[in-house]
Amino acid sequence: MRWMAPGTDLVRALGTQPAECLARPARGDPAYAVEVGRAAFRTPLLLGGQAARAGVACETCHKDGRTNPDFLFPGISGAPGTADVTSSLFSSHRGDGIDNPKPIPDLGGAKARLKVSQDPRGRALESFIHGLVTEEFDGAEPPPQVLDGLAAYVRALSPAACSGAESQPIRAEDYVDTARRAVAAARGALARGDRPTALLMGGAARSQLGLIYERYDAPGLEGDRDRLRTADRDLAGIAAAIRARDPRADRRLAAWTKASVRWAGRLERDEPRSLFAPGRLAALNMAQAR
Repeated sequence: MRWMAPGTDLVRALGTQPAECLARPARGDPAYAVEVGRAAFRTPLLLGGQAARAGVACETCHKDGRTNPDFLFPGISGAPGTADVTSSLFSSHRGDGIDNPKPIPDLGGAKARLKVSQDPRGRALESFIHGLVTEEFDGAEPPPQVLDGLAAYVRALSPAACSGAESQPIRAEDYVDTARRAVAAARGALARGDRPTALLMGGAARSQLGLIYERYDAPGLEGDRDRLRTADRDLAGIAAAIRARDPRADRRLAAWTKASVRWAGRLERDEPRSLFAPGRLAALNMAQAR
Protein backbone atom coordinates (compact mmCIF):
# COMPACT_ATOMS: atom_id res chain seq x y z
CA MET A 1 0.00 0.00 0.00
CA ARG A 2 2.94 2.37 0.65
CA TRP A 3 3.94 2.09 -3.01
CA MET A 4 0.53 2.55 -4.63
CA ALA A 5 -1.48 5.57 -5.69
CA PRO A 6 -4.38 6.60 -3.45
CA GLY A 7 -7.57 4.98 -4.68
CA THR A 8 -5.84 1.88 -6.09
CA ASP A 9 -8.16 -1.15 -6.04
CA LEU A 10 -6.44 -3.16 -3.31
CA VAL A 11 -8.46 -6.30 -4.02
CA ARG A 12 -6.92 -6.38 -7.47
CA ALA A 13 -3.48 -4.95 -6.66
CA LEU A 14 -2.81 -6.92 -3.46
CA GLY A 15 -5.15 -9.84 -4.02
CA THR A 16 -4.17 -10.93 -7.52
CA GLN A 17 -0.96 -11.46 -9.44
CA PRO A 18 -0.14 -11.85 -13.13
CA ALA A 19 0.62 -15.23 -14.65
CA GLU A 20 4.35 -15.87 -14.34
CA CYS A 21 4.83 -17.22 -17.90
CA LEU A 22 7.84 -19.32 -16.89
CA ALA A 23 9.12 -22.12 -19.11
CA ARG A 24 10.74 -24.30 -16.42
CA PRO A 25 13.45 -26.69 -17.62
CA ALA A 26 12.63 -30.25 -16.67
CA ARG A 27 15.75 -31.15 -14.72
CA GLY A 28 19.50 -30.85 -14.25
CA ASP A 29 21.65 -27.73 -14.18
CA PRO A 30 19.27 -25.64 -16.35
CA ALA A 31 16.40 -26.27 -13.93
CA TYR A 32 18.64 -25.51 -10.95
CA ALA A 33 19.83 -22.23 -12.51
CA VAL A 34 16.28 -21.02 -13.13
CA GLU A 35 15.27 -21.84 -9.54
CA VAL A 36 18.28 -19.96 -8.16
CA GLY A 37 17.39 -16.95 -10.30
CA ARG A 38 13.72 -17.11 -9.39
CA ALA A 39 14.51 -17.05 -5.66
CA ALA A 40 17.09 -14.26 -5.99
CA PHE A 41 14.65 -12.22 -8.09
CA ARG A 42 12.23 -12.23 -5.15
CA THR A 43 14.46 -11.18 -2.26
CA PRO A 44 15.60 -7.65 -1.30
CA LEU A 45 18.83 -9.24 -0.04
CA LEU A 46 20.06 -9.38 -3.63
CA LEU A 47 19.94 -5.61 -4.09
CA GLY A 48 21.12 -4.57 -0.65
CA GLY A 49 21.53 -0.97 0.49
CA GLN A 50 18.55 1.36 0.51
CA ALA A 51 16.52 -1.09 -1.59
CA ALA A 52 16.91 -3.89 0.95
CA ARG A 53 16.01 -1.55 3.82
CA ALA A 54 12.87 -0.51 1.96
CA GLY A 55 11.99 -4.12 1.09
CA VAL A 56 12.51 -3.66 -2.65
CA ALA A 57 13.35 -6.69 -4.79
CA CYS A 58 13.42 -7.22 -8.55
CA GLU A 59 9.93 -8.64 -8.14
CA THR A 60 8.65 -5.40 -6.62
CA CYS A 61 8.68 -3.75 -10.05
CA HIS A 62 8.30 -6.97 -12.04
CA LYS A 63 5.51 -8.90 -10.33
CA ASP A 64 5.98 -12.58 -11.14
CA GLY A 65 8.52 -11.50 -13.73
CA ARG A 66 6.01 -9.29 -15.55
CA THR A 67 5.39 -5.58 -14.88
CA ASN A 68 3.70 -3.68 -12.06
CA PRO A 69 1.22 -1.04 -13.23
CA ASP A 70 0.52 0.00 -9.62
CA PHE A 71 4.12 0.68 -8.53
CA LEU A 72 4.40 4.25 -7.22
CA PHE A 73 7.52 4.79 -5.12
CA PRO A 74 8.16 8.34 -3.80
CA GLY A 75 11.15 9.90 -5.52
CA ILE A 76 11.41 7.03 -8.01
CA SER A 77 8.11 6.97 -9.90
CA GLY A 78 6.25 9.51 -12.00
CA ALA A 79 2.96 7.97 -13.04
CA PRO A 80 2.04 4.58 -11.55
CA GLY A 81 3.97 1.78 -13.25
CA THR A 82 7.11 3.85 -13.83
CA ALA A 83 10.54 4.01 -12.21
CA ASP A 84 13.61 6.24 -12.53
CA VAL A 85 16.57 3.86 -12.82
CA THR A 86 19.06 6.73 -12.56
CA SER A 87 17.85 8.05 -9.22
CA SER A 88 20.33 8.89 -6.46
CA LEU A 89 17.87 7.50 -3.92
CA PHE A 90 19.11 3.97 -4.60
CA SER A 91 22.35 4.50 -6.50
CA SER A 92 25.56 6.40 -5.83
CA HIS A 93 26.83 5.22 -9.24
CA ARG A 94 24.03 6.08 -11.66
CA GLY A 95 22.23 8.98 -10.02
CA ASP A 96 22.09 11.77 -12.61
CA GLY A 97 20.02 14.34 -10.73
CA ILE A 98 17.33 14.22 -13.42
CA ASP A 99 13.78 13.07 -12.76
CA ASN A 100 13.21 10.73 -15.70
CA PRO A 101 10.99 7.78 -14.76
CA LYS A 102 10.27 5.26 -17.51
CA PRO A 103 7.55 2.58 -17.86
CA ILE A 104 8.48 -0.70 -16.17
CA PRO A 105 8.92 -3.36 -18.89
CA ASP A 106 7.14 -6.71 -18.92
CA LEU A 107 9.92 -9.32 -18.73
CA GLY A 108 7.44 -12.03 -19.66
CA GLY A 109 6.34 -10.22 -22.79
CA ALA A 110 7.74 -10.33 -26.29
CA LYS A 111 11.54 -10.52 -26.21
CA ALA A 112 11.83 -8.12 -29.15
CA ARG A 113 10.38 -5.33 -26.98
CA LEU A 114 13.17 -5.59 -24.40
CA LYS A 115 16.24 -3.41 -24.86
CA VAL A 116 18.84 -6.00 -23.77
CA SER A 117 19.67 -9.02 -25.91
CA GLN A 118 18.91 -12.31 -24.18
CA ASP A 119 21.13 -14.37 -26.48
CA PRO A 120 23.18 -16.46 -24.02
CA ARG A 121 26.20 -16.44 -26.33
CA GLY A 122 26.92 -12.75 -25.83
CA ARG A 123 26.13 -12.61 -22.08
CA ALA A 124 24.75 -9.09 -22.52
CA LEU A 125 21.94 -9.99 -20.12
CA GLU A 126 24.38 -11.11 -17.42
CA SER A 127 26.31 -7.85 -17.80
CA PHE A 128 23.11 -5.81 -17.59
CA ILE A 129 21.90 -7.60 -14.46
CA HIS A 130 25.30 -7.26 -12.84
CA GLY A 131 25.22 -3.50 -13.42
CA LEU A 132 21.67 -3.31 -12.13
CA VAL A 133 22.59 -5.03 -8.85
CA THR A 134 25.97 -3.42 -8.18
CA GLU A 135 25.45 0.05 -9.69
CA GLU A 136 21.74 0.83 -10.04
CA PHE A 137 21.09 -0.40 -6.48
CA ASP A 138 24.59 -0.33 -4.94
CA GLY A 139 24.27 -4.01 -4.08
CA ALA A 140 27.14 -6.35 -3.23
CA GLU A 141 28.78 -8.47 -5.89
CA PRO A 142 26.37 -11.37 -6.48
CA PRO A 143 27.73 -14.93 -6.37
CA PRO A 144 28.51 -16.10 -9.95
CA GLN A 145 25.82 -18.81 -9.87
CA VAL A 146 23.25 -16.28 -8.68
CA LEU A 147 24.08 -13.94 -11.56
CA ASP A 148 23.85 -16.81 -14.04
CA GLY A 149 20.61 -17.93 -12.39
CA LEU A 150 19.02 -14.50 -12.70
CA ALA A 151 19.83 -14.44 -16.40
CA ALA A 152 18.49 -17.99 -16.80
CA TYR A 153 15.27 -17.02 -15.04
CA VAL A 154 14.70 -13.93 -17.20
CA ARG A 155 15.41 -15.94 -20.36
CA ALA A 156 12.89 -18.58 -19.24
CA LEU A 157 10.11 -15.96 -19.04
CA SER A 158 8.17 -16.09 -22.29
CA PRO A 159 4.67 -15.37 -23.63
CA ALA A 160 4.72 -18.90 -25.03
CA ALA A 161 4.75 -20.23 -21.45
CA CYS A 162 1.53 -18.40 -20.55
CA SER A 163 -1.73 -20.27 -20.60
CA GLY A 164 -5.13 -19.74 -19.10
CA ALA A 165 -6.08 -16.64 -17.14
CA GLU A 166 -3.90 -13.53 -17.26
CA SER A 167 -4.07 -13.18 -13.46
CA GLN A 168 -4.72 -15.37 -10.44
CA PRO A 169 -5.45 -14.89 -6.73
CA ILE A 170 -2.51 -14.40 -4.38
CA ARG A 171 -2.52 -17.05 -1.66
CA ALA A 172 -0.29 -17.76 1.32
CA GLU A 173 0.54 -21.09 -0.30
CA ASP A 174 2.19 -19.20 -3.20
CA TYR A 175 4.72 -17.68 -0.81
CA VAL A 176 5.17 -20.99 1.01
CA ASP A 177 5.85 -22.72 -2.31
CA THR A 178 8.39 -20.06 -3.27
CA ALA A 179 10.10 -20.46 0.12
CA ARG A 180 10.29 -24.23 -0.35
CA ARG A 181 11.70 -23.81 -3.85
CA ALA A 182 14.34 -21.44 -2.48
CA VAL A 183 15.26 -24.02 0.18
CA ALA A 184 15.49 -26.68 -2.53
CA ALA A 185 17.83 -24.35 -4.46
CA ALA A 186 19.90 -23.91 -1.28
CA ARG A 187 20.26 -27.68 -1.08
CA GLY A 188 21.30 -27.75 -4.72
CA ALA A 189 23.92 -25.10 -4.02
CA LEU A 190 25.29 -27.06 -1.06
CA ALA A 191 25.52 -30.17 -3.22
CA ARG A 192 27.65 -28.11 -5.62
CA GLY A 193 29.86 -26.77 -2.82
CA ASP A 194 28.53 -23.24 -3.34
CA ARG A 195 27.97 -21.81 0.13
CA PRO A 196 27.43 -18.14 -0.92
CA THR A 197 24.54 -19.14 -3.18
CA ALA A 198 23.12 -21.46 -0.52
CA LEU A 199 23.13 -18.59 1.98
CA LEU A 200 21.33 -16.23 -0.39
CA MET A 201 18.75 -18.92 -1.15
CA GLY A 202 18.10 -19.40 2.55
CA GLY A 203 17.69 -15.65 2.93
CA ALA A 204 15.28 -15.65 -0.02
CA ALA A 205 13.15 -18.25 1.74
CA ARG A 206 13.08 -16.09 4.86
CA SER A 207 11.93 -13.11 2.75
CA GLN A 208 8.88 -15.10 1.70
CA LEU A 209 8.03 -15.90 5.32
CA GLY A 210 8.11 -12.17 6.03
CA LEU A 211 5.61 -11.51 3.25
CA ILE A 212 3.24 -14.03 4.81
CA TYR A 213 3.81 -12.74 8.34
CA GLU A 214 2.75 -9.18 7.56
CA ARG A 215 -0.61 -10.38 6.22
CA TYR A 216 -1.46 -12.47 9.29
CA ASP A 217 -2.08 -9.40 11.41
CA ALA A 218 -5.58 -9.96 12.83
CA PRO A 219 -6.42 -10.89 16.43
CA GLY A 220 -6.51 -14.67 16.77
CA LEU A 221 -3.68 -15.24 14.28
CA GLU A 222 -0.90 -14.94 16.87
CA GLY A 223 -0.24 -18.67 16.65
CA ASP A 224 0.40 -18.44 12.92
CA ARG A 225 2.83 -15.58 13.46
CA ASP A 226 4.61 -17.57 16.17
CA ARG A 227 4.96 -20.53 13.80
CA LEU A 228 6.34 -18.28 11.07
CA ARG A 229 8.85 -16.79 13.52
CA THR A 230 9.96 -20.29 14.49
CA ALA A 231 10.37 -21.30 10.84
CA ASP A 232 12.39 -18.14 10.26
CA ARG A 233 14.64 -18.78 13.28
CA ASP A 234 15.22 -22.32 12.05
CA LEU A 235 16.43 -20.99 8.70
CA ALA A 236 18.66 -18.47 10.48
CA GLY A 237 20.17 -21.35 12.46
CA ILE A 238 20.75 -23.33 9.29
CA ALA A 239 22.48 -20.32 7.72
CA ALA A 240 24.85 -20.24 10.69
CA ALA A 241 25.51 -23.95 10.15
CA ILE A 242 26.28 -23.34 6.47
CA ARG A 243 28.75 -20.61 7.38
CA ALA A 244 30.37 -22.99 9.86
CA ARG A 245 30.59 -25.69 7.17
CA ASP A 246 28.46 -28.00 9.29
CA PRO A 247 27.79 -31.14 7.15
CA ARG A 248 24.34 -31.47 8.76
CA ALA A 249 23.06 -28.28 7.10
CA ASP A 250 21.58 -30.11 4.13
CA ARG A 251 19.76 -32.55 6.40
CA ARG A 252 18.37 -29.63 8.38
CA LEU A 253 17.09 -27.97 5.20
CA ALA A 254 15.32 -31.20 4.26
CA ALA A 255 13.78 -31.36 7.75
CA TRP A 256 12.66 -27.72 7.45
CA THR A 257 10.82 -28.51 4.22
CA LYS A 258 9.13 -31.51 5.81
CA ALA A 259 8.08 -29.50 8.86
CA SER A 260 6.65 -26.76 6.65
CA VAL A 261 3.77 -29.03 5.67
CA ARG A 262 2.38 -28.82 9.20
CA TRP A 263 2.54 -25.07 9.73
CA ALA A 264 1.51 -24.31 6.14
CA GLY A 265 -1.66 -26.30 6.76
CA ARG A 266 -2.49 -24.06 9.71
CA LEU A 267 -1.88 -20.98 7.56
CA GLU A 268 -4.27 -22.28 4.94
CA ARG A 269 -6.93 -22.90 7.58
CA ASP A 270 -6.64 -19.36 8.93
CA GLU A 271 -6.18 -17.60 5.60
CA PRO A 272 -9.80 -16.30 5.42
CA ARG A 273 -8.99 -14.06 8.41
CA SER A 274 -5.73 -12.77 6.97
CA LEU A 275 -4.92 -10.00 4.52
CA PHE A 276 -4.86 -12.57 1.76
CA ALA A 277 -8.67 -12.66 1.99
CA PRO A 278 -10.47 -10.51 -0.61
CA GLY A 279 -13.01 -9.45 2.00
CA ARG A 280 -10.37 -7.91 4.24
CA LEU A 281 -8.74 -6.18 1.27
CA ALA A 282 -12.16 -4.81 0.26
CA ALA A 283 -12.53 -3.40 3.79
CA LEU A 284 -9.18 -1.64 3.34
CA ASN A 285 -10.50 -0.19 0.08
CA MET A 286 -13.46 1.25 1.95
CA ALA A 287 -11.27 2.65 4.74
CA GLN A 288 -8.96 4.23 2.18
CA ALA A 289 -11.92 5.90 0.44
CA ARG A 290 -13.17 7.56 3.64
